[in-house]
Amino acid sequence: MNTAGPGDVPARMGLDLTPFRGLRYDPDRVGSLSAVTSPPYDVVVRPDGLHHLESADPHNIVRLILPQAPTPSVRNEQAADTLHRWLSEGVLTTDSEPGLYVYEQRDGDGMLQRGVIGALRLSEPSDGVVLPHEDVMPHVVADRAALMRATSANLEPLLLTYRGNGAAAGTTAVIEHTAERPPLLSTTTEDGFSHRLWSVTDPADQAEIQTDLARRQALIADGHHRWATYLRLRAEHPSPSPWDFGLVLLVDTARYPLRVRAIHRLLHRLPVPDALAALGDSFRVRQVEGPLSAALDALSEAAAEGNAFLLAGDGTFHLVDRPSPDLLARTIPADRPEAWRTLDATVLHATLLDHVWRIPDVPEHIAYIHDTSATVAKAERDGGTAVLMHPVREEVVRDLASQGVTMPRKSTSFGPKPASGLVLRTLGL
Repeated sequence: MNTAGPGDVPARMGLDLTPFRGLRYDPDRVGSLSAVTSPPYDVVVRPDGLHHLESADPHNIVRLILPQAPTPSVRNEQAADTLHRWLSEGVLTTDSEPGLYVYEQRDGDGMLQRGVIGALRLSEPSDGVVLPHEDVMPHVVADRAALMRATSANLEPLLLTYRGNGAAAGTTAVIEHTAERPPLLSTTTEDGFSHRLWSVTDPADQAEIQTDLARRQALIADGHHRWATYLRLRAEHPSPSPWDFGLVLLVDTARYPLRVRAIHRLLHRLPVPDALAALGDSFRVRQVEGPLSAALDALSEAAAEGNAFLLAGDGTFHLVDRPSPDLLARTIPADRPEAWRTLDATVLHATLLDHVWRIPDVPEHIAYIHDTSATVAKAERDGGTAVLMHPVREEVVRDLASQGVTMPRKSTSFGPKPASGLVLRTLGL
């Protein structure tokens, strides 16, 4: 019987997930496991969130993933020195045998996500095994590559998804019977999520996972810049080498659907009155009542009919929708699928940022922030404009990725994201 499903690929071309000796905090050497974890490096709201994490515990993982120093080279040297010191002091210890790791996240609203962490053999997008769906910025890849080179470590796992058939078989079967055992670690972070981790060291369980995943195709849900970094560093090291693999978390979204949220933009140097004035009659603009939750409901309703954005930063909310068809025709590239041309992120970047507001996509002008209220608060404090987005459906993301079409960067936020600091991978192990 052929049990292959959508997204399956021939076994010789599928996912190759291998065990590794995980590097983990010794709970007896740190204040608490929750105090040493962090969101992924690009989710940390800076500088406030960075300072909060640094003060939570002197061994917080943020000192490795976002080291602070005057220059990039000093930052990376500092991260490497910190990692080596924590290893020599026993703050971080290496598991005794190679394993795959079952990882579980829960929140108080009934959200349950389980997946498996391992070292995944790297592949190019053209291989059709791991599909990116967003563009990356070269300077971010260069920055991450320099840090990874200096530390010789994968400091945080990427989040990848695949589509199983929803049955408790293969990888899912191993995950679920493993989750019945006492975990290696258990902690609750201040966002309310509980985290549990188990090691899978039984050869039969490892083989069952590897056989199942060998016919799967994955979508990068979170970590495009780090995946591009993996590929860059692989090219720098003769194969075979540990650099042929990268640390990932794989989640079957047929069994454990992810939440898909938007990533918002903060336009540092564009006050809200100037942003609205530049729109002219090319968009419909309406002021909507707060609080933020009510304004987001209005955005959701408008987004069901077409492109829509919520602007904030002047103490109120402005719903921007119904773009001029003529303006879109002039500014949106016509050589892409319609699903790409009608994305909010496409209209934002190609039409609003490039054409109407003429703002370059560089950090001095634009910040990308996952948290809605933090985006609005920073805009109000700094006098800029918050552009709040409506999330894209996962099916749209996966369909475009399967066509080899990438979305504008930071178009989506899949979650919950794995906490950084629960398990690391050094390239020598």
